[in-house]
Amino acid sequence: MSSSSASSVSSALAPYGWDEAWAEAFAPYEAEGLLPGRVVRVDRGQCDVVTAGGMLRADTAFVTPHDPLRVVCTGDWVAVEPGGNPRYVRTYLPRRTAFVRSTSSQRSEGQILAANVDHAVVAVSLALELDLGRIERFLALSWESGAQPVVVLTKADLVPDAVTLAHLVEDVETTAPGVPVVPVSALGEGGTSLLERSRELGGGLDVLAAIVGGETSVLLGQSGAGKSTLANALLGEDVMEVQAIRDVDGKGRHTTTTRNLLPLPGGGVLIDTPGLRGVGLWDAETGVGQVFSEIEELSERCRFHDCAHEAEPGCAVLAAIDSGELPQRRLESYRKLLRENQRIVAKTDARLRAEIRKDWKRKGAMGRAAMEAKRGSHWRG
Repeated sequence: MSSSSASSVSSALAPYGWDEAWAEAFAPYEAEGLLPGRVVRVDRGQCDVVTAGGMLRADTAFVTPHDPLRVVCTGDWVAVEPGGNPRYVRTYLPRRTAFVRSTSSQRSEGQILAANVDHAVVAVSLALELDLGRIERFLALSWESGAQPVVVLTKADLVPDAVTLAHLVEDVETTAPGVPVVPVSALGEGGTSLLERSRELGGGLDVLAAIVGGETSVLLGQSGAGKSTLANALLGEDVMEVQAIRDVDGKGRHTTTTRNLLPLPGGGVLIDTPGLRGVGLWDAETGVGQVFSEIEELSERCRFHDCAHEAEPGCAVLAAIDSGELPQRRLESYRKLLRENQRIVAKTDARLRAEIRKDWKRKGAMGRAAMEAKRGSHWRG
């Protein structure tokens, strides 16, 4: 490729995240006459790819279709054939980050939702009671993906007063250490825009736009969390269809059925996703540790390096609960997510399965010994 052609490609694809590192990774495929592009949408074995020459449709059959973690997904940088009917995606470039969750199938396969993401924007509706456990689950997946999470509290205009809103923000900040928490308002009365209402709340949308600007962000959350409204505000136009929320329970209908990559007016791109009913972990031990970093730090001060934080002497975690420094709910949520992650990993890791069974036997033996000791004490009494 000539320097002028390379410059043209760089200029056309830079708004979608193309940089020198991607150009270097693509060099071997350039020699084969393939075109670089970024996947903006995938459906039914085909995908839409934005290239220097514009948008094109390509088939993904060449890219390992039997492995759900190696299929082409929204956000991938790919090498596409310059022509043909059909034309094919030959491969995707090594991913910098990958957002993966477990599926609901009995085979417990992983499902990749988006690739090469810098920020994971977790939308949480304030129209419903906060589910802190679900927020922690989203954050664990986000940290594990390699992206920087951001929690956006939508529909802040439905909160009755500023003091209540401040308390809700504080609750989420405690649940999300090291993560920006940004409240934004839904559409106000009299046609007030999300941007205008957000500025009334302290510029939440402006803050979010500054965080995600110039990079790739994925928008996550349940149906009815206000993702489409938020996407429209960031995009500056009604690109995403928005449906009314049911008055009875505050839940929304699915408005987004595929993952779409959309350029932001200030630079960078946004990947909008369908509402996620299930948020299963997929080999996310590091992400769980990041979400519960205060527990991990306390664990380092426990007397025993393998402390389970149950009844061991010298347990710094239990001491923090007794003193009120650490909420009991946080420890229970931490244990729950670690157990779930272990089960997922164990289904594909025979060694870990054996270790878990050994641990179960050890705890069972301890339990039986405790029961026998209790019975002996009872009879002696």
